[in-house]
Order: sequence, then C-alpha cells, then structure tokens
Amino acid sequence: MKADLKTDWTVRDICEGFMYDRALDKGLYGLNGKLTIQPEYQRNYIYDSNGKDVKVIESLLKGYPLGLIYFVKTGEDKYEVLDGQQRITSIGRFVKTTYPFSVPDIDGNPRYFDSLHEEEQEKILNTELTIYVCEGTAQEIDEWFKIINIAGVELNEQERLNASYYGPFTTLARKEYSNTNNANMEKWRTYIKGDPKRQEILHCALDWVSNHDIAGYMSEHRNDNNITDLKNHFDSVIDWINSLFDYTDKEVKGLPWGDYYRKYHNNAYDRVKLNNDVLKLMGDPYVHDKKNIFEYLLSGSNRTELLDVRYFDDNVKRTKYTQQTEQAKIKGISNCPYCAIGNDNNKAKIWKFEEMDADHVTAWSKGGSTDIDNCQMLCQTHNRAKGNK
Repeated sequence: MKADLKTDWTVRDICEGFMYDRALDKGLYGLNGKLTIQPEYQRNYIYDSNGKDVKVIESLLKGYPLGLIYFVKTGEDKYEVLDGQQRITSIGRFVKTTYPFSVPDIDGNPRYFDSLHEEEQEKILNTELTIYVCEGTAQEIDEWFKIINIAGVELNEQERLNASYYGPFTTLARKEYSNTNNANMEKWRTYIKGDPKRQEILHCALDWVSNHDIAGYMSEHRNDNNITDLKNHFDSVIDWINSLFDYTDKEVKGLPWGDYYRKYHNNAYDRVKLNNDVLKLMGDPYVHDKKNIFEYLLSGSNRTELLDVRYFDDNVKRTKYTQQTEQAKIKGISNCPYCAIGNDNNKAKIWKFEEMDADHVTAWSKGGSTDIDNCQMLCQTHNRAKGNK
C-alpha cells in the first residue's frame, strides 16, 4: 500500500466548499469538491452527541494537534475520508455557519466562529493538518485499519470493513440496513442488538448470510450492483423467526438467530405448542438462563444444560444430605441411594457432603420440580452416570 504524507493542507483548504446535510447528519464534501467527507460506507456524524465537537475546536484554538487524518485516493485529484471524518465535520460545521455550534469562553458564554476575534479565526483557518493519502487494495487497507491508532471515536469492525471493501455493494447494503427510517427497522431491532448508525444491523445481516465470514463475503460481492442474496437470506431468517414465535420481549434480542436458522429451519414445529412452551419456561423459576429457551425448544427440548435448571441452593442440599445421612446410619447403608442398593464395597459407605451432588429424583425435563421433595443427594459417580434419566 502507498501512503503519502501531506502537511500543507490547512483547515481553510478543507473547509473550502464544505457541505453538510443536517437531515442525514453528514458532512458531505470539502476541499472545494475534491474530498468526499462521509462516503456511503461511513457512519453518521456522532461527535455532537457527546461534546467532542467542542473539544476539536478548543484544540485548534489552543494549538493542540488533532492527530493523524487518513484519506484514500479515489481518482485524479479526488479523495475520500477513511479516518477523521468526525473531526473534519466538526471543523466544517463550526467554520461554516449554516449549522453552527458554539464553544464556551472562560465564563461559559457561547462563542460562534463569526464572533471570535479575527486572530482566533485565522489561527483556526491556518492550522495545518497532518494527512496521509493512501492507495492500495481492499485487503491492504483492511489490514492497515487493524493496526493504526484510530483517533477520535474508534471504528467498530463493520465500519472498518465498510471502508476496506467500499464499492456499489457496500453502498446498497448500507442504504438498506443503516437507514434508521427504514420501515422494517423496528421489527429488525426486536431480534438484533445494536445501532444501525454504527452499522450494527448491517453487520448482523452480513454475519447471517456469510456464516460468520463477513470479510470474505464482502470481498466476493464488492462490485455487485445488487444485494439480492443478502436481502433474501436476511428476510428469510426474520420471517422464519416470526413464523414460529410470538414472544418478542428482551430475551429474543441478540440471539444467534442466523445459526439457529441454519441448524433448524428445515424442522417442523407445532407452533401453538412451541409458544405455550416458551411462556411456560419463561415463568419457570428454576430456569435460570431464559435466553437459551429458544434453542432448547428448537433443538428438541432435550438439552437441559442450556437452561441451567439442575440447581438446588446450598440450604436444600445440606438439609437433604443431613436427612439421608441420618437415615442411612440408622439402617447401616450408604447415604447414596444408588450405592445402598449395589453390591460393591460402597454399599454401606457414608459419603462426605463435598463428595455428593444434588440430583432431581424425577428429571426436570420430565416434570420434576427443583424443590427439596424432589431432591436426592448422590455420590458424584452415580450422579454423573444418571444424567437425565
């Protein structure tokens, strides 16, 4: 990858022809139209939500360096911002007064660019920026993104991949899955964690269709002029979830639905029973891991370890241990019921508390409750052998 260092571009140069779209929260163009500040693959402007826009201007007024900024060369005298668009947008918004913000003076009074002293204005405009202009393949840019020290708000994985594999496919995918005004966004966010502005819905869609190989998928489809395969797969997963489950509370958000779809979408399910079982398990106080209810049911309701239900509190275990041990000593048999009916040397052994495990007499999966009446203490060997029988 080729990277040329430029130190002769000033804030004045970058702000020449600056354009900002308030509706989209985007800095659009600068450098007299030669610089695309926020390409389609980049996130929306987020500095104004946490006060970092003010910090950028204060740094310029104090003569502090803003850190490295990175452009990618896209054509003859044409550039896109790879890293630094938040800082550039903040500077442009402050200097160009269409959508200004203020910085406080020492008394906390707001000051806009046009109310600064002339020497302060010139200090900002004449600040030279340190910019690397890069040229290289998608793989080279992606590797570079992984190792540089990103200034400002760190790029997440999908933002980095969007920059590395920019092209028509990324543009179309971003318009579909990063658009907060998409009519389907509320439904999608029922099942997916994350902020669409930070590309996290798009990341999930790509993760599902690629079976966790997002970079490979984006590389393969980089120059596609459609997102048909991505959209069809994503819609299929969402439609499959909706065809099975009525439950939409917090437990469904962020589950690996793409994996579930690949494993189970060819199985037939009784929808009424499935939803009744969801509600039953959600209300079961002995089910400690509610999020795994869905895979437990989809996988055939056999893997009780998913639900973390094999649990008795310490008081129950100690009470049951004391009861069994006292009765066993009276009868001269082992305090493990399974050892007591055996024929080996453990037939009359009294196990220590720490050598025993609590077990459901009737398995939880077969209707047994997790209370003292359904608890028995078994030696660890027999408990492990018993399993879910």
